[in-house]
Amino acid sequence: MEQPIKIDLKDRKLDHIKICNERNVEASATTLLENVMIEHMALPENDLDDIDTRVYFLNKKINAPLMIAAMTGGHPTAAKINEELAKIAEKYTIPIGVGSQRAAIEHPRLAWTFKVVRENAPSVPVIANLGAPQFSRGYSVKEAEEAVQMIEADALAVHLNPLQEAFQLEGDNWYKDVLVKIKELNDSLPVPVILKETGTGISYTVARTSYNLGIKYFDVSGLGGTNWGKVEAIRATLKGIKEAPMRINGFGDFWGIPTAFSILSTRIAAPDSTIIASGGIRNGLDIARSIALGADLAAMALPILRILLHRGRSGLESFLEQLFYQIKVAVYLSGSRNIDQLKCSPNILLSGELLGLLKQLLHQVKPDADIITSLTLIKCVNKLEVPNGWRL
Repeated sequence: MEQPIKIDLKDRKLDHIKICNERNVEASATTLLENVMIEHMALPENDLDDIDTRVYFLNKKINAPLMIAAMTGGHPTAAKINEELAKIAEKYTIPIGVGSQRAAIEHPRLAWTFKVVRENAPSVPVIANLGAPQFSRGYSVKEAEEAVQMIEADALAVHLNPLQEAFQLEGDNWYKDVLVKIKELNDSLPVPVILKETGTGISYTVARTSYNLGIKYFDVSGLGGTNWGKVEAIRATLKGIKEAPMRINGFGDFWGIPTAFSILSTRIAAPDSTIIASGGIRNGLDIARSIALGADLAAMALPILRILLHRGRSGLESFLEQLFYQIKVAVYLSGSRNIDQLKCSPNILLSGELLGLLKQLLHQVKPDADIITSLTLIKCVNKLEVPNGWRL
């Protein structure tokens, strides 16, 4: 049996890894993906062996609509995790993101903890990562280019984490003028910018505003998975801040936009964008449901981190193989032949809270040409009684 990766607590990066590995850091609220039913085809008219789960992402073909989400970097232990994850990504031909590269931008000696990703995953899409608050306080295209060049990235994720920063001991609560900076990055960088949330979801308003500025890639990271406010509250408690649990009360479990609704909202707001579904994605059915709602691929972090730390690379490989099989079976049972056919499937029904939220959204948004295009793509919307003035 492989030896688990040992964590030696020395800084915030490792605090986060240890807390995520050992504590309950997931929101009590659900993703609402349980409100999505893909119609079961008892006569699929396909053979399981013929199902194709390959898709294109960032102009590269990947074997399944799955990405290893951004997790860590900036410390030797984090580098070991990144190295192992990169080897997995390369073996299975799936994309991988890195954690915030701020530490390496400000302390170049730490760049190697991120570079190990491209060194061990030379052929797959790799996503660089910097936080939005840093662009509010002085970062520019220069730092963004450094982050991209550091790992020869195919895209740059700008992560949005206002809830985490609000409850972090050293929180950077700076978001003034960030949108202008993101537009500048998107206009100037040689690779796409991905607007990435971190566990509380992207709303219709944020997606629409960003889309109108030219952003075409979104990672919704909705409510229902890891809640970083909860992580920071645990961390503060461990450091002796007794009032931390009282401060986070409610926000750690119920603040945010559930993943399923964030996918729908973003697709309606940004019709021809690329959407990554993340936030509480735990199995192949979650991935299939996300794609049927309009996502292009899904990303996972917490389950992958925990399996790697406890069961090693072989354990993670076993998990991913089961996950890929689940995706394949979901495509097969939906009567589809590939991921494109599953995407925005006409054989999808919504129920419960997700259906109610979607109805409310349709009554609030203005039916312009782009949104009409979006709604014709999301086949489940055509089953609803749409507001007066809509013509689909």
